[in-house]
Amino acid sequence: MSLTIKPKSDCAFDQISLGEIMLRLDPGEGRIRTARTFAAWEGGGEYNTSRGLRKCFGCKTAVLTALVDNEIGHLIEDFIMQGGVATDFIQWRGDDGIGRTVRNGLNFTERGFGIRGAVGNPDRGNTAASQLKPGDFDFEHIFGTLGARWFHTGGIFAALSETTAALTIEAVKAAKKHGTIVSYDLNYRPSLWKTIGGLEKAREVNREIARHVDVMIGNEEDFTASLGFEVEGVDHNISAIETDAFKRMIETAVKEFPNFKVAATTLRRVITATKNDWSAILWHDGRFHESRQFPELEILDRVGGGDSFASGLQFGFLEFNDAQKAVEYGAAHGALASTTPGDTSMATRKEVEKQISGGGARVVR
Repeated sequence: MSLTIKPKSDCAFDQISLGEIMLRLDPGEGRIRTARTFAAWEGGGEYNTSRGLRKCFGCKTAVLTALVDNEIGHLIEDFIMQGGVATDFIQWRGDDGIGRTVRNGLNFTERGFGIRGAVGNPDRGNTAASQLKPGDFDFEHIFGTLGARWFHTGGIFAALSETTAALTIEAVKAAKKHGTIVSYDLNYRPSLWKTIGGLEKAREVNREIARHVDVMIGNEEDFTASLGFEVEGVDHNISAIETDAFKRMIETAVKEFPNFKVAATTLRRVITATKNDWSAILWHDGRFHESRQFPELEILDRVGGGDSFASGLQFGFLEFNDAQKAVEYGAAHGALASTTPGDTSMATRKEVEKQISGGGARVVR
C-alpha cells in the first residue's frame, strides 16, 4: 500500500513545517569557549526539513514560525529566503530593545572531532517562537484554502513551552482534518522538558500528538522517553545485531497507534565524533524496509543529519509514494548532509541518487 497524498495540483505547497528557527553560531574547527570568530547559519529541527526539500529536491515549501522584528530576526529571514523556503507565514513580534520580553534564539554549536563529541549550547529562552500559541495561525486558510500535501513538526518545538505544545496539537489536528499527511520527529531533549513537567509531561504531550500522526520518526531513546515504549535489548548506540530489538519496539508502537502508517529512524553506531556507521530503517504496511549501509561514514558536522533523513524520506513518498525509495533517499540525504557544515543540507538530488545507486567519492570533473 502507498500513502494517500493529495496531488500537487490541489495544493499551494508540497510541505509546510512548524518550528523555531535559530541563528546558529559555529566556531568551525575550534571550540565555543575559545572562539574569536563564528560562522553564522540558520537552523531548526523542523525547518531543516523544509529547506532540504526545497534546495535539494525542488519542492515548494513554507515554514510556520515567529521572529522578532530586529536585525537578528531579519538576518534569519534572509537565510530562509536564500534557502527558497516561503516566508509568508512568519509571525513578526515587536522588538522591546533589549530582549526582555521577546527575543530571537541563538544556538552555539561545535562539531566535535575524534574522541571529542559535538556540543550544542542553545540560548533560546523567551524567544518569539516559544511564545507561539493556539490561534496564531489560520490553519483553515493554510490547510483548507491553500493546501499542503505534507505537514511536518516535532518534539523540539512542542517542548519549548506549554503554549507551543498546545499549538502543535492544534496544528496536527487541522492538517489531518484537511487530508494532509502529518509527520512528526520525536527528537526528545530532556533539557527542554524539565521546567514544564519533565518526562511525564513529555509523554502526555507526545502521546496526544501521536494520535494524529501518519509518519512517526524517532530513534529508540525517542520512542522510549517520549511515548513510553520499553523493549528489552534496545541500545542507544545501536548496531546491526540490535536492529531486531528496535523492530520489536516499532511493532509495539504501531499496535498501540494504528494511525501510524510509517515509522522510521536512522541507525547510527558512534565510533568517534567523526566516524559513524550509518543506515536507516522504515516500517510501512506491516513490512520493514532497510536502506543501503554507510559503514564508517566520515562526518564533518553531524547536526541536521537526522533532519535531512526526514526530508529525504518525505521526498521519497511525495515523488514516488514508495517506502523503499523513501528510506533510501532519507539515508543517502542524511549521510551527505553530515559531510558539510551547518544544520541544513548542501546536497543535490543528483548526488543523493548517486549514493543510492552505490556511487563512490571519486572526483567529479
